[in-house]
Amino acid sequence: MAGLSRAPRAALGREREQGRTVSNILLNVNGIEVIYNHVILVLKGVSLQVPEGGVVALLGGNGAGKTTTLRAVSNLLAGERGEVTKGSIELRGERIEKLSTSAMVDRGVIQVMEGRHCFAHLTIEENLLTGAYTRKDGKAAVAQTLDKVYNYFPRLKTRRTSQAAYTSGGEQQMCAIGRALMANPKMVLLDEPSMGLAPQIVEEVFEIVKDLNTKERVTFLLAEQNTNMALRYADYGYILENGRIVMDGEAKALRENEDVKEFYLGMGGGDRKSFRDAKSYKRRKRWLS
Repeated sequence: MAGLSRAPRAALGREREQGRTVSNILLNVNGIEVIYNHVILVLKGVSLQVPEGGVVALLGGNGAGKTTTLRAVSNLLAGERGEVTKGSIELRGERIEKLSTSAMVDRGVIQVMEGRHCFAHLTIEENLLTGAYTRKDGKAAVAQTLDKVYNYFPRLKTRRTSQAAYTSGGEQQMCAIGRALMANPKMVLLDEPSMGLAPQIVEEVFEIVKDLNTKERVTFLLAEQNTNMALRYADYGYILENGRIVMDGEAKALRENEDVKEFYLGMGGGDRKSFRDAKSYKRRKRWLS
């Protein structure tokens, strides 16, 4: 335990208080550093935990390190000339930093990329079926999963024969999530699901995420700039700034925290509008105390 940073020790303490044991921790990220192009340090000792069956939010502004954290977990850093140079990442106690992305898929970890990345020339249903490419349990099982996806996303069933290029942003986001579900994931890494979507569609997407978590027990680690929406649906949250976690806690506690209200929810009564307007040493003293 002595080797753990302050944040994981606190998290372990909270788990014991809530009657949870370390054995139900699905993902354990401990003190990782990530460097791009051998010189650019992006993550600086990030530690976090995701319990099995939980919804955990990574919060922070653009460039805080949220996407890099997800890519470190799913082992997609190599394509961006990045690598984990320190720390460890464990999935159910197994070190996974050196595994291939396909090996992560075999273990049930699927990432939904920022920007959706649907295959524009394929239909919605063809896009969904690409998510089942690695399945080995037969066509009947895949068809059953497809029906389940259509049950959660009835709009996709209506548009199933339409080319993805001619569907709305919300439909493409639903398609991207549905495609991930076709692989029967244990954990979905969801990167900026609200980006570019109308508020009503954003709420619809998050409602489906919560439904999948509750009914299918899919674990979610989601990176999101829309702090207000993320904290409504997550169980726990970590706030990243400049590659470091500056605060973490139960979602309800973060929603009620005065600093979070001021800097991320736009509810503060002071003159400051963002963290950049505050002196770093004052901010860190308050947030890390």
